[in-house]
Amino acid sequence: MSDTPGDELEVLNDGPPGADWTLVLAHGAGQGMDSPFMAQIASALGRADGRVIRFEFPYMAEMRRTGRRKPPNREPVLLECWNQVIDRELAAGNDARRLLIGGKSLGGRMASLVADECGAAGLVCLGYPFHPPGKPDQPRTEHLRVLRTPTLICQGTRDPFGKPEEVAGYTLAPSIRLAWIEDGDHSFKPRRQSGRTWEQNLDQAVKAVLDFVASL
Repeated sequence: MSDTPGDELEVLNDGPPGADWTLVLAHGAGQGMDSPFMAQIASALGRADGRVIRFEFPYMAEMRRTGRRKPPNREPVLLECWNQVIDRELAAGNDARRLLIGGKSLGGRMASLVADECGAAGLVCLGYPFHPPGKPDQPRTEHLRVLRTPTLICQGTRDPFGKPEEVAGYTLAPSIRLAWIEDGDHSFKPRRQSGRTWEQNLDQAVKAVLDFVASL
């Protein structure tokens, strides 16, 4: 079985085909492109007249076919998958100047590794895994020091993959802006005692993305 998406890649689309901009989103490590998080973000951006495309990495597509859990593919496979998806969009006539890439956690981190070379107009990371949970001494930020692509990172203030006090200690490129989601965890879910709802936090993230796109 192939480890690359090839011609059989399945995608989900939200928003009008003739939108002024397109955002391609990849999923996180544990849930696919139709997770509640991905679905709500994509639907809200589509209602705001953006075009959102969701796709799955090979390991997740195989899990869907077989029903058996698999770990994520190796990084080279994930990056090749991203490059193939981007090439498909460009071959379909989409303008790179109106094409943004990104994703949830793992998906966004992989997008950040190809953003500069593919010439994307922008990068959107929804819950960036700055380090493994409980291991702040293992940062995944080296390439973020020199990232040239305009970037938005939406991050929950309780995210175990990178809290505000931890992220403040990193050297990040001037191209990167942060939007902190109040009391949000890695999927932006707040605690009940915060007085906030998950829907409010998702709306906050969507607004941050729309403001970011408008600034490009």
